[in-house]
Amino acid sequence: MKDSDLCWMSAADLAVAIAKKKVSPVDVVDAVLSRIDTLKELNAYVTLDAERARQSAKAAERALTQRSAKLGPLHGVPFSVKDLIITRDVRTTFGSPIYRDNVPTEDAPSVERLKAAGAIMIGKTNTPTLGWVGVTDNLLFGATRNPWSPSHTPGGSSGGAGAAVAAGLAPLALGTDGGGSIRKPAAWCGIYGLKASWGRIPIYPSSAAWSLSHTGPMTRTVKDAALVMNACAGPDERDQYSLPAAKVDYVKALKGSLTGLRVAWSEKLGVAPAVDPEVSAATAKAARAFRALGCKVETAEPTWPSPYDCWRTIFLGGIGARLAPYLDRRDQIDPGLLPIVEEAMKIPPTKYVQAWFDRLAWWQHARAFFERYDLLLTPTVACPPLPIGKFYPDEIGGVAVGREAASAFTYIFNMTGQPAATVPCGFTKAGLPIGLQIIGRRYDDVTVLRASAAFEAAQPWARRRPADASR
Repeated sequence: MKDSDLCWMSAADLAVAIAKKKVSPVDVVDAVLSRIDTLKELNAYVTLDAERARQSAKAAERALTQRSAKLGPLHGVPFSVKDLIITRDVRTTFGSPIYRDNVPTEDAPSVERLKAAGAIMIGKTNTPTLGWVGVTDNLLFGATRNPWSPSHTPGGSSGGAGAAVAAGLAPLALGTDGGGSIRKPAAWCGIYGLKASWGRIPIYPSSAAWSLSHTGPMTRTVKDAALVMNACAGPDERDQYSLPAAKVDYVKALKGSLTGLRVAWSEKLGVAPAVDPEVSAATAKAARAFRALGCKVETAEPTWPSPYDCWRTIFLGGIGARLAPYLDRRDQIDPGLLPIVEEAMKIPPTKYVQAWFDRLAWWQHARAFFERYDLLLTPTVACPPLPIGKFYPDEIGGVAVGREAASAFTYIFNMTGQPAATVPCGFTKAGLPIGLQIIGRRYDDVTVLRASAAFEAAQPWARRRPADASR
């Protein structure tokens, strides 16, 4: 089998082929590492663990010859880890020169569990410092580029992960999401991304935006994401807010019917100041497709107030707390981030506490909405990918907008902790990917995955690849 074929196989197919000895895990890892080198200009990976990955692949191959060996469900399958997630004996910089030499002594729960399932870690993917912005650039490693158009950003803050999966640089990626950081780059890279329910996949140590941040899979197929959920979901004593085990096989759950589900389609969610016309058209068409899947789809524009100020206060509080001790090293803090840290330092404690009260109160709006609907569909991002070097859109669809506009559909569901996914649903005339967001009821990850799988079956996307796929 050609190296390029190995790089584009799904994790599910790779796991089966490896278990049946049709594919060598050594060949798979070598193919992925070779492709990473070929496409290093994308800057998706910032730290490779190549030698250890090759050793793990050889061990995985030896295990295939041992009758007593118990193979995990992801035996020999490569994966990447966002550089905000700690990895034992592998540098974790959090996208900052301040932590350039930080080498953790343990794995985060999600990394530990993927390894226990037999998966092989290839390396760490790029992120902005502490995941502070929705593009991927930092002082330590520079900008990550979008495989569909290298002059554009893949989004952020899990932009390295999104670019890696989209470019065939390992089929599985772990990302984090505190305001859209899985969903935004997944949408802009034309892949699948799932922000699992808050606490479904345990987080340790806590992130700067700990109460907003989720860990989740970024993959080319929904089934691959379900495999990651099977491996990673469940409580961990290091995360006191991790959820009890759901006692569900997420892969088997993909096959359920959507018939009769009440689905709302919202173009602006009552808070988005503008949506790009191409994004609006593609996502509206995708939402209509859910009728053919047996859903009762209706248009619904909520009238709830924007919780952006509340979210931003909580988010800034975490960023400020983490970086305040380093304000004497200003040259090592991104220029765009520095004023945000300074602003956070000026937030009075009462405002920060009030933001928490406001967050608790705002949940009642979402709660009431989801008493009527099983799922909510929206655009994932209000605009197409931005050019490299641009952190926020100045305008969308001819309308002048503020810095929150591009992420207007995502950060809200970090406030509520609900499961939310993005599925590829089309491209702009310029060939840039567009994503549809699927939001479920509190803790109902299963229905979000099932709806994603049904849409994928009706409108498959994984075979469409960036132009460099033949390289």
